[in-house]
This record gives sequence, structure tokens and C-alpha cells, in this order.
Amino acid sequence: MPRIWAVSEKPSLPCLDCQLLRPNSDIRYLGKEDAGAPVTKDENTFMSQDTRALPEKSLQRSAKVVYILEKKHSRAATGFLKLLADKNSELFRKYALFSPSDHRVPRIYVPLKDCPRDFVTRPKDYANTLFICRIVDWKEDSNFALGQLAKSLGQAGEIEPETEGILTEYGVDFSDFSSEVLECLPQDLPWTIPPEEFSKRRDLRKDCVFTIDPSTARDLDDALSCKPVADGNFEVGVHIADVSYFVPEGSSLDKVAAERATSVYLVQKVVPMLPRLLCEELCSLNPMTDKLTFSVIWTLTPKGKILSEWFGQTVIRSCTKLSYEHAQSMIEGPTRKIPEEELPPVSPEHTSEEVHRAVLNLHRIAKELRQQRFVDGALRLDQLKLAFTLDHETGLPQGCHIYEYRDSNKLVEEFMLLANMAVARKIHCAFPERALLRRHPPPQTKMLNDLVEFCDQMGLPMDFSSAGALNKSLMETFGDDKYSLARKEVLTNMCSRPMQMALYFCSGVLQDQAQFRHYALNVPLYTHFTSPIRRFADVLVHRLLAATLGYRELPDVEPEALQKQADHCNDRRMASKRVQELSTSLFFAILVKESGPLESEAMVMGVLSQAFDVLVLRYGVQKRIYCNALPLQSYRFQKVGKKPELTLVWEPEDAEQGPAQQVVSIFSLVEVVLRAEATALKYSAILKRPGTEGLLDWQDEQGGRDLAEEQD
Repeated sequence: MPRIWAVSEKPSLPCLDCQLLRPNSDIRYLGKEDAGAPVTKDENTFMSQDTRALPEKSLQRSAKVVYILEKKHSRAATGFLKLLADKNSELFRKYALFSPSDHRVPRIYVPLKDCPRDFVTRPKDYANTLFICRIVDWKEDSNFALGQLAKSLGQAGEIEPETEGILTEYGVDFSDFSSEVLECLPQDLPWTIPPEEFSKRRDLRKDCVFTIDPSTARDLDDALSCKPVADGNFEVGVHIADVSYFVPEGSSLDKVAAERATSVYLVQKVVPMLPRLLCEELCSLNPMTDKLTFSVIWTLTPKGKILSEWFGQTVIRSCTKLSYEHAQSMIEGPTRKIPEEELPPVSPEHTSEEVHRAVLNLHRIAKELRQQRFVDGALRLDQLKLAFTLDHETGLPQGCHIYEYRDSNKLVEEFMLLANMAVARKIHCAFPERALLRRHPPPQTKMLNDLVEFCDQMGLPMDFSSAGALNKSLMETFGDDKYSLARKEVLTNMCSRPMQMALYFCSGVLQDQAQFRHYALNVPLYTHFTSPIRRFADVLVHRLLAATLGYRELPDVEPEALQKQADHCNDRRMASKRVQELSTSLFFAILVKESGPLESEAMVMGVLSQAFDVLVLRYGVQKRIYCNALPLQSYRFQKVGKKPELTLVWEPEDAEQGPAQQVVSIFSLVEVVLRAEATALKYSAILKRPGTEGLLDWQDEQGGRDLAEEQD
């Protein structure tokens, strides 16, 4: 999104149908009690309202864009080409109409000379072809932008064309690394650690160090170690790949890594921040090879209390590469001798039993650390996350499941958090004006107030006064039966909406230290140190930590320049997150098409006058179900107290049956079917008739009644 200056104007009133307002538009207001009533042209308009008589929450601040400081959007969009409707117009002879897939992007006139040669005579041949168009101008007085057709991607609905479109639209650089960048890498392969590095670093190659990662991971950033010391305590180490050693400051490699800022994880592949020689070989902490690392080593009590702390550059030799599944089996079988064939190879200097003991000790300490974090007021909002199994030959999704976050994941998370917090304190203490930190602002006030009001209406005793209070409410309000767990998933989803994004920042630019805080973790200082292979912010933090410890000079970067880099990291991280979400949506839509219809229980999370929203529990997706897309005799919207509900009256399945009635309200548990639509990558959620089993066949029986178009 562009960075803008805006001039605040007087409060306006909310436009309930969420249409985009143009200059001189009338803005109409509906009071809450009139939300379902029709509005005539002269009723409830802005001009006829005295805003002073309205409650503050009914007012919506408005502003006018006066200048664009910096263009951050790629100005690229994916979509489809169409001929203009008016064949007699002058425009028809010069332009085609580009219709973006993203409804937030304006429709675009593109010169016919940019289009395929036979497009005008054979437009239907291109009806399902996906194109990329770049906006070059958008006149203030026009509904349509002007653009240039950049590329034909291929058929809509296919994985690679759709993926390329997503990456291009969000400005992800997925090109090959240039020769100038590759020349920055070690040229004499196989590369070995120079002898002088051993004299500068603490040698941990004989220690029992190991990695725990997803089974498919190739970029292994972090490793762990844990050994007993005197008095029943433990020496615990977090060892992070020393990427900054391989990325000289100011080099072509440094510049491209800074520009990419993050690796981008798609369902089927990764777009790396660094060349694969680094992220999969030289930097990756692969087992049984010497690796350069940056370590944080603590002496911890069994309860997780820190007795001492050490930071420094090290050399490690990981003895094995565990997956989360391997570590989980060790945690679940503390006394079981795990057969060698169930584990990855372990270096001869160590044994699988030694690794098993270390994992168990780390797990016990991690549980204590985690418990104390939540006692101290931390918040965690776990939302359902899809994982796919792909066909090795076609790359198409064969199935999916909700990713399970287990004790092995929590073990790694706790020690990464501990290291990040320790490094944040260290670099901020040394360089209070030049530390790169990460803050998490509190939730957006209005959205949070709306959620508080909703919970009050629903009779849910939720405490939103702090992150810790909210976490405690989520843990204590719901039971562990199926219905309660579903309600918790829905409410967790709702609680995520007011939350703001965490942000990198330079400590010398933000004056108020109260704003340094991380809301969800409830800590005063936090940063990212543990993933330098895939995040450039971590590389910058490594350089600051190296300067703190006297390994190098402080990077010659002024606070304002560091803040600009932090802003760029924030932008790219947000784009990466959105690309990952769209990749997941793409693969799930293809799965529905190839393997559907799919059935699932769902829970209602919002009720409107003619539709309702559900969270599909088996797949973690949200869908809107429209009443006019169901075989109903009638439906009625009403509020029972303050709770909205829809009463659906279903058409009888045969002449002998009477109509079935169903009441839909928030937290109702319903059965839905997900079905692909004719349009590529579109699928609908269909409510199953109460009391029916198996797939709902009414649509086929009624000649394929058109479903309402998806709005989400």
C-alpha cells in the first residue's frame, strides 16, 4: 500500500454497504435498530443528521489523500482480458478491458497493441487465460486506470500460472540470483572453515548438539544443546547459523538479501532470500559437518530460572537432524528405547540415548518456561492451519489436514523466544539508539470494543483488559468437549481480528519506550535473532550483536536509515504472509475441485439478514452461506434480545413431508458441504438440510440452481 499524507476532515457516518465513496457522495446512516429497514433517498442522510447527538462509536473519521510519499504496491495485478461493451465507441478501437482478480484493484484499460494478435477476433479463446497487467496511470476523474499488459501466465486455476501471478502481484522477486551476487559466494568448493576462525570462536563440536525441524526442511537455522551441570542444573545452548559471516556488508549479496528481506514459503516450494548454496548447504546446520554459529548459552535450573548467560561466536557439529515427529516420539516415550530404524542417523561420537535424554530435559525446562510466560501475562492465539500432501508427479494436492502444534514444536519455540529476548536486551543495552527491535502494538481500540460488546451480548465472561487476561479467559471459559472446543476456535479467530501486526523498528527513532513493548509476549524488549537464513532483520541483529561483543565495529548506519530498512522488512514480511495465505487458498480450492465435494462440521461465527458466516472446522476456512442459494421456502432474520438469528424454513423433500425449520445463530453447529463452482478456484459452502446424511444432492436435482457469488 502507498504511504500517504492525509488531512483529517470532520467525522462522517458509516456507509453500511461498504461501497467505495467518491467525491461528493452522499453518506447515509442507519441506526443499529434500523439495520434491516429500507432507506429512502431523503432519509437518514449525512446532511439531515446532527452528529453531536450521536454516540462517538457511531462516528467514523474520514480523511482526504493529499499526496503519495512512496509507492509500495507493485502496481501489478492478475486478471482477465475482455472486449469493451460499446463496440461503437472510440475506446473500443484502442483498448481492451483488463478485469483484475482482486476486487480492490480498479479495472484497467490496456492498449490493443499489447494484447494477443487475434484477441479482437477470437476473444473467447482467452476467456480463461490469466494475464499480468501493470498500472501506469490513473486519472483523478476516471473510474478506470490505464495499464500495460506485461505477460500471459497460462490457464486460470492451474498451480504454476496462479502462483506466478500471486508472486508478481505482491512484488516477490523470484528471479535467479545474478552473476554479481553469485560471485560473492565462496568459489572453492567444497568449502571448509578457515583455520583462523577456530581461534576466534568457542569450539562446541564435541557437544551433543542437534536440530529439530519440519521433516521437509532444508534451511536449518537453529540447533539446541542441553547437558547436566553441577547442582542439578543444565547448560542449555541455542546455536544459530552465522549467516552474517557469508554476507559481507555492502556487497551485491547483501543488497539483494536486504531487498528480498525474507524467504517466501509457498505450499509447493520456497522462494529463498539467499542463494541455495548458502541457505541449504554452507549456512544450514546440516548434521555431521562443521558449521559457524552464533550461540546463546545459559545455565538454567530445572524450573527454567536463568543463573548465567553467555553470548558468542561458536563452531558446532550437529550430531543428528531430528524432525518434530522424532522429537515428539521421544517426549511421548520417555522410557522407551526407540529402535534405530525409527530415528535419523546419529554421529558416532554420540548415541540416540544421549539425544533422547537431552530432548527430555529440554522438554521439561520448556514446559516450565512456557508456564511462567503465561503466568507473566503472555497471550497465544492459535488459529487452524492447513497442511497438504502433494502428488509427487503432478504436484496436485492429494489431501490436507489441520497442522497439529505439539510439545516438540513448543519445546523449540520456548528456547527461540528465550534467545530472542536475551539478544534484544543485550543489543539495546549496548546501543540504545541503534538497536533493531520488534514491537507488537496493542489491539485496535474500536475493533476490540466491538468484540467486548459482542462477548457481553453472548454472555461470554471474557476479560480483554490485557494480553494475559485474554489468554486466561480463553483457557478457562471453555471446556474440552467438542462443542466447547469449536466455540473456542471461533472466538480465537474473532480475537485475532483486532490484533495488529508486530513491527521491526530502530530504538533511536521511537522515543517513547512504552511503545517498545511486545503486547502478545508481554515483554519490554524483543527482537528476531534465530532465523537469519530466511529473515534479513536477523542478519542485521547478528551484526549488532557481533559489535556488542567486540567482534566487529558498529555498522555505520544512522537510526533513520536503520528504520527505513526496518520498514522495508515489515512490508516484505506482510507481503510474504499474504502470499503464503493465498498459496494455501489456491491449493485448497484445487483440492475441493479435484477431490470434492468435501463435508465438514462448521460453526456459525456471524449472522446477517440474508446470510451467515461459518468456520469450517475440519479445514479451518471461513465461508459465507447465502440464504438465496439454499432450497428454502422462506427465511426470517430477527434479534432475540441482542443476538441475531435466522430462521430457515426448508422446502419438503417429498410431498408427504412437511417443511423443516432450522434456527441459525452465532455458535450454532451445522453441517456443510464444500463444492467447486464453474469459475476457476471458486468454491461454495452449502448448508446441509437438518437430519440428512451424506452429500446434499438438491442442487443437481433442481437443474443446477445458481449459487450466490462468493463475496469473501
